[in-house]
Amino acid sequence: MGKGYAEGPAAEERFEALERGDDVPALAGPPERPAVYGSTDENPERHFLGWLGEVDPDELFASGRAWGLAVMRRRDSAQMIDRKLTGNRGTTG
Repeated sequence: MGKGYAEGPAAEERFEALERGDDVPALAGPPERPAVYGSTDENPERHFLGWLGEVDPDELFASGRAWGLAVMRRRDSAQMIDRKLTGNRGTTG
């Protein structure tokens, strides 16, 4: 009796795509990270300010350097570019 996962036509198609080496977006992309967005004097439109942990939204707001801050999850495009160039799918072996 089946376990209800990794079975059926969709799973078979996915496994075949992986075996062929096709780029499977759900597996090929880097994980999402918390990103800090906000507005600054230089750019009053909300834009990417940095990664949470690398920039401190509380400090940015308290200093008056940025406002309208929000933390949202996004993929690290630098990691995506690196993976495309190196062929690294983020797996360790």
